[in-house]
Amino acid sequence: MTKPWIKLFAAFVLLMAQPLLASAQEKYPNRPVKIVLGFPPGQATDTVARAIAQKLGETTGQIFIVENRPGAAGIIGTDLVAKSPADGYTLVMGSSGVMAVNPGLYSKLPYDPVKDFAPITVAVTVPLFLVANPNFPPNTVAELVVYAKANPGKVNYASGGSGVTNHLAMELFKSVAGLDMVHVPYKGGPPALTDLIAGQVNVMFETGPGALPHVKSGKLKAIAVGGSKRSAAMPNLPTVAESGFPGFEAVAWIGISAPIGTPKEIITKLNSEIVKIVHLPDVKERFLGLGAESVGNTPEEFAIYLKAEIIKWGKVVKDSGAKVD
Repeated sequence: MTKPWIKLFAAFVLLMAQPLLASAQEKYPNRPVKIVLGFPPGQATDTVARAIAQKLGETTGQIFIVENRPGAAGIIGTDLVAKSPADGYTLVMGSSGVMAVNPGLYSKLPYDPVKDFAPITVAVTVPLFLVANPNFPPNTVAELVVYAKANPGKVNYASGGSGVTNHLAMELFKSVAGLDMVHVPYKGGPPALTDLIAGQVNVMFETGPGALPHVKSGKLKAIAVGGSKRSAAMPNLPTVAESGFPGFEAVAWIGISAPIGTPKEIITKLNSEIVKIVHLPDVKERFLGLGAESVGNTPEEFAIYLKAEIIKWGKVVKDSGAKVD
């Protein structure tokens, strides 16, 4: 039989430990935090991750390290985080391609974007711009639709590869507009843009970082933006939606998540800090240079948005017949 004084001592120790446990939680983070992404340095996801990591370091007094684990369309780095401890010290900076498109493209994806991750916030959206070679006759969405319908199977469009976001954005546009256009996939955005500038292909959807410098130099012309609203980077450019296709939206997005099971207090703290960061004037200006727009929503809003995006792009993948494996 346990002696009464031993029970009393154990209760005293437990009682004294409670403030220490609470203090440890309040002090999160108390060691370096890794933000993993499945892409190499220099891409938009990497730029956003590094901007946020720098500011998180300043606001929390702890080091936030960006770790690039590129490969397999972002799968390698994302899966690493899915299998990491749910303690808030390993996060993933994911994108629409990794979290919303890959589930429809890959039959054996090693992670589940919904079941394996706790959403923190969407950091930014990156609208896709509909751009064309300057010698391509159409200058508006309406003109493009008329031209493509008058020349079925003769208008070609470039993408960074079968199943990537800009390929599926054009497939979505073809579907809603009822167009017959020929897909020309490339191994990445840069070679696709090179041939678009050279006139080897007619038109494509591309993100701001890839397209806008060429639009500003006159090497390409912008026809419309795929976002639900006009881009702050080109406020005079109409959206596809206001050009006759209400509800059309083709945007890439970048968001941060943690492994499922991460304590809610940590998710809440990270959400609060990151939402403040993405709306800081200097950060917003930096993102705008990428053609990206700050979001900063709640974990609950991110979860709802993610599920809707998986359904949306899953249908586009199925309708287009795009497959990688």
